[in-house]
Amino acid sequence: MMGPAHSLSGAAAWLGVGAATAAAGHPMPWPVLLVGALICAGAALAPDLDHKAATISRAFGPLSRWLCEIVDTLSHTVYQGTRKKGDPRRSGGHRTLTHTWLWAVLIGGGTSVLAITGGRWAVLGILFVHMVLAIEGLLWRAARGSSSDVLVWLLAATSAWILAGILDEPGKGSDWLFTAPGQEYLWLGLPIVLGALVHDIGDALTVSGCPILWPIPVGRKRWYPVGPPKAMRFRAGSWVELKVLMPAFMVLGGVGGAAALNYI
Repeated sequence: MMGPAHSLSGAAAWLGVGAATAAAGHPMPWPVLLVGALICAGAALAPDLDHKAATISRAFGPLSRWLCEIVDTLSHTVYQGTRKKGDPRRSGGHRTLTHTWLWAVLIGGGTSVLAITGGRWAVLGILFVHMVLAIEGLLWRAARGSSSDVLVWLLAATSAWILAGILDEPGKGSDWLFTAPGQEYLWLGLPIVLGALVHDIGDALTVSGCPILWPIPVGRKRWYPVGPPKAMRFRAGSWVELKVLMPAFMVLGGVGGAAALNYI
């Protein structure tokens, strides 16, 4: 799928989690619901860091383009080193390593560790990166073009600072789910894992499928492209994505948010 659909699906997924926790009698504080939805929307773009034309590869200027080249090379190297006889030869690393459940778990876990060991500046950095990606994904038409990059970064930095200040207030969510001393912001890894997995599921619906299960082999393939029957798949950017899935994500996200806040 394309960036806007990925971001919308990520935000909708976290709002759905908020609705589920509210139904279970443990509602999220509203700052956790908001911040988690934005982080999940940004994290749903992150697996495409292996593609030089992706939104995330352009979001931070030369830094993200350089990182994209490293991730693409790493992904291709891992693919070549672990593929089985049934896996085709590839010239690049797109839709390989970063599109797996293992990558999602490692990135989310690493973020949680960074959040609880790196202090406030680490939390602000995590929020800033994902605010930039969320803005780029959800407001992609307004955020396109190099002339708007600085404005996006300023908006993301301001939002990260304000939201971190709100979360730090008693009862507002820095210690949501993990309440032991020293575990503040441990939950930040959860929307990142969810966003990456939602991205993978979205790509699995497209023509090429997605190797979510790696490194678990399926038949003669270790990089088996998981997906529904081919007749049910669509091309990225097609009318199915734009006219069906994106409106559906908006509706589901709205319903999930309302349920999470006990409005319905």
